[in-house]
Amino acid sequence: MAAPTVTVAEPLSHPALRHQISRVPYLPGLDGLRALAVTAVLVYHANHDWLSGGFIGVEVFFVISGYLITLLLLAEHERNGRVRLGAFWMRRARRLLPALFVMMGALAVYMSLFNTRPMGQTRGDLLAGTFYVSNWFQIWVGQGYTSDEAFAPLRHLWSLAVEEQFYLVWPIVMLVLLRTRGNRLPRVALWLFGISVFIALVTAAMYIGGTIFVGADPVTGAPSCGPGESHGYLSVFGRCINVNESLYLGSFSRAGGLMIGSAFALVWRPVAIMRGPLRTRGRRVDVLALFGLAGLAWMMFALELQSSESLVYDPWLFRGGLFLTGLCTVAVIAAATHRRSWIGRLLGIRPLHWVGTRSYGLYLYHWPIYQIIRTPGEQLTLVQFLTALCIAIPFTELSYRLVELPVRQGRLGEWLRGERPARTKAVVQRRRRTVALCSVFAVLTGFATVSVATADILCEGTTACASEEGLVAIEGGAVTTVPVTAPPTTERVVPVDPGATVPPITEPAPTTTLGPVDLLPPYAIGESVMLGAAPQLTAGGVQVNAAVSRQGANTAEVVALLRAGGKLGRVVVIQTGTNGSVSDATLDSIMSHLPPEATPLVVFLTVRAPRGWIADNNTRIRQLPDRYPNVQVLDWEVESEVVAGELARDGYHLGNNHARQFYANLIFAAIGRPELMK
Repeated sequence: MAAPTVTVAEPLSHPALRHQISRVPYLPGLDGLRALAVTAVLVYHANHDWLSGGFIGVEVFFVISGYLITLLLLAEHERNGRVRLGAFWMRRARRLLPALFVMMGALAVYMSLFNTRPMGQTRGDLLAGTFYVSNWFQIWVGQGYTSDEAFAPLRHLWSLAVEEQFYLVWPIVMLVLLRTRGNRLPRVALWLFGISVFIALVTAAMYIGGTIFVGADPVTGAPSCGPGESHGYLSVFGRCINVNESLYLGSFSRAGGLMIGSAFALVWRPVAIMRGPLRTRGRRVDVLALFGLAGLAWMMFALELQSSESLVYDPWLFRGGLFLTGLCTVAVIAAATHRRSWIGRLLGIRPLHWVGTRSYGLYLYHWPIYQIIRTPGEQLTLVQFLTALCIAIPFTELSYRLVELPVRQGRLGEWLRGERPARTKAVVQRRRRTVALCSVFAVLTGFATVSVATADILCEGTTACASEEGLVAIEGGAVTTVPVTAPPTTERVVPVDPGATVPPITEPAPTTTLGPVDLLPPYAIGESVMLGAAPQLTAGGVQVNAAVSRQGANTAEVVALLRAGGKLGRVVVIQTGTNGSVSDATLDSIMSHLPPEATPLVVFLTVRAPRGWIADNNTRIRQLPDRYPNVQVLDWEVESEVVAGELARDGYHLGNNHARQFYANLIFAAIGRPELMK
C-alpha cells in the first residue's frame, strides 16, 4: 500500500529541529503495523476461508495514511510557515507512480505475450489504474456473476485510488485549516473525528440488508434495477449500481478511516508526546494497543465481506465495523509511535520492518500473480499461495531496489541528468546492461500498449462464454416451428367438494384439434443455467427466453407478457429459483397465465446452487403438481448429479457442451420429444 514512509531518523538534539514538535521521526513500529495489515490482505485475497475479514487490513492502511500525511503537512507548515502543494504532490507522485506504472507495464507485456484473450476486458482497468479512479470504475462496471472466472489482475487498485484521491484533496483542506484554525488543532481534531462518525452513520443508514439481486428486462434480458425488480441496486444514468459495493469502494464512505487517522495526528505528535507528561505512560499505551490488536484480530476472523451462501453483505462491517477498525488502529498507532512502548518495539522488529517497508510493492504485485496462477473460479490452495509468495517477493524486492528507492531518493533523476558519473569500468558495464534492459522493457511495453489498446473484448470463462453463445442462439432465431399437441390423456379429474363422500367423477377428454396455438413451438423460460444450453435447445426446436440473474417475479412478468403476446403454445418449460427465494405467491402468479386448457403441459425444473434458498425453492416446486394438474416436475437438482463433474466451478452452471446437451435432452424427454435427444 501507499502509506508514506520516512527512512532517516532525525536526532532530537539537532538545533534546527529542536523546536519542531510536529516533525516526523523514523517510526519502525508503523512499519510493523503495515506488515500486519498487508499480510492480512495477502492471506484474505489468497483464500477467504483462511481469514474471512483480512480485507480490513486495507482500512488499517487508510488510517495510517491519514495519520502520516497529516503529520507531514503539519511538520512542513511548522518548519516553513506554509505548505507547498506542488512539492507535496510531486513527492507523492515519485513515491507511488513509478512502481505502479512498471507493474502495469509488466502485466501488459505478460498478457500480450502469453494471455491475449483478457486484454480487451482489462483495458478499462489499466486506464482506471493510470488515472487513479479504479474504485469508481469498478462501481460503474459492477461485479458480474461470472467475475470469479474472469482474469481481473488490477481490481486491487481500488484502494490505491481512494488514497491518491485523498492525497490530492487533503493538502488543500489542511492548508485552509492551518491558516484559519492553526491555533486550535485539538478542536479541529474533534471536528474531524465527528466527520468520521458522520460517515459511519451515513454508511450504516445506506447499507442494504438481505440478498442483493438485480432484475432482468422481460423482453431483452438486459439487467434492470427498477422498483420491485431488484434489491440493493440503484439506477444511475441507465446503469445498475450495487449500493453496498459502492459503500465498500466509494471514496466518501471509505474516508472515515482517513479522517480518524488525520484527527489523531493533530493530537498525537510523536516528538511532542515524548516532551510532555505522556512520555512516561508507555505501559498504559501498551494496554490500549493490546485491546486494539485484539479487536483487529477478532474482526479479521469474524467479519466477512459477503456470505457465499446467502449473498448478504456483512451488516456488522457496514454498521460500525469499519469505524471500529479505525479506533483499534489508532490505539496501535499510539504504541507504535511511543518510544517507551513495549508493543512499539515489538512491531519494529527486523522481519516486520522488512515487510512493512516493502508493503506497497507486495500489495501491487501479489494480486496479479494470484490471478495468473489460480484456477479460474477457485481460491488458492496452500501450495499455490506459497508459490505466489515465492514469485511476488522477488518482484517486490526488485521494485523496491531498482524503482522505488532510486526514484524516491532522486538517484535515478541524477543518473539520467548525468550528475552521477561512472567511476569504474564495472559501473559503466552495469549501466550499459541497465540501459539495455530498460530499452527492451520499453519496446515490449510499447508493443503491449498497442496490443491492449486494439484488442477485442472477448468473453472469459466457460460460464460467461456459454451465456454469450446462448444469447447469440436466441437472437439468431434458430427455432424450427413444429406442431405441438397436448400429451395424450383419456380422462380428466373433476374435483368435488372436499366434504363430499362420493368418488371423483371422470369425463372423457375433449378431442384435440390443431389450431394456431398448436403450431407454436415449446417455449422455455429460465435463468443463466438455461441460457448456457440455449444453443442446444433452439437446435431442437424449443424457443428460449433466458437471462442472467433473473428472479422469480421477473419470470412471472415474462410469462404474462408472452401469454399476452400470443407467444406461448401448449408446452412451456420454466426454471426459476437459482438467484433468490421464490414464494408460493410468485409460482401461483406464473401458473395463473398457464391454465390447463391453454397450456396442458408445464414443465418446472428444480434448481441447483450453493445458496441458502435452494432447498425451500425446490420444496415449493416439487409441490406444484399437487395444486396444478398440468405441471410436471423435472428434478434437475437430482438429475444433475450425473454430470456433477462437468458443471462449472461455481457448482451449478453448465461447464461444457456435454453437460449442456444432457440438460437439453432432459427437457426434450420431459416434453415428449425424445427424437430430439442427441
